Amino acid sequence: MPLSATAIIPARNEEAALRKTIEAVKTTPGVSHVVVVDNGSSDNTAKVAEAMGAEVIHSSGEHGKGGALLAGIIHARDFSPDAFLLADGDLGESAAELEALLSALDGETPVAIAAFPKSVASGGGFGLVKNFARRSIHRRTGFSPVEPLSGQRALLASALENIPGFAPGFGAEVGMTLDLLESGIIPVEIPVSLSHRPTGKSLPGFAHRARQGMDVIRAVRGERLKWK
Repeated sequence: MPLSATAIIPARNEEAALRKTIEAVKTTPGVSHVVVVDNGSSDNTAKVAEAMGAEVIHSSGEHGKGGALLAGIIHARDFSPDAFLLADGDLGESAAELEALLSALDGETPVAIAAFPKSVASGGGFGLVKNFARRSIHRRTGFSPVEPLSGQRALLASALENIPGFAPGFGAEVGMTLDLLESGIIPVEIPVSLSHRPTGKSLPGFAHRARQGMDVIRAVRGERLKWK
């Protein structure tokens, strides 16, 4: 019997791409419910999500992406899914490729993480934050992920019982990977043909990566938003 999964999409000002992202996720085999966490948006993100038939919950944005993921999963636990599919709001039509992550889950593979194509993975800055995250994870656990910052993940619900919560902000993925590895769960990385909006080598892009870098440091130091 295929797994029943709830998709969690944290989204902040993603009205432009969100419609196609939700449409693709809803057609993914096994996904029975889609929850969009409107993370303090100032645009029509929530209205777009509701129009596409997703359930919308609201997060203040105070704790960034980590807070949105935490709120979404706590809410979605009421549906008792077998698994969770985590997807960023800007994937558009390429979100359909996330089926590969859910298909990989079984008793031997409780966590699957998407590895972006090289052309996408290298489309942002200079890789400083990614390399720091990779080295930090390897130093602590011996595991060297290809994509330590990837937010596209499928997890058996039971795997989440092994983590204390989520690191705040953009450190959520690094914190999750560290906590899973330290509990004995080794994620499997799967090459997936995804696309998303790159931040680019611009002032806003560098500002984003600076915030991301600080959040990764917080995650490595052990800061977590606890389950309620």
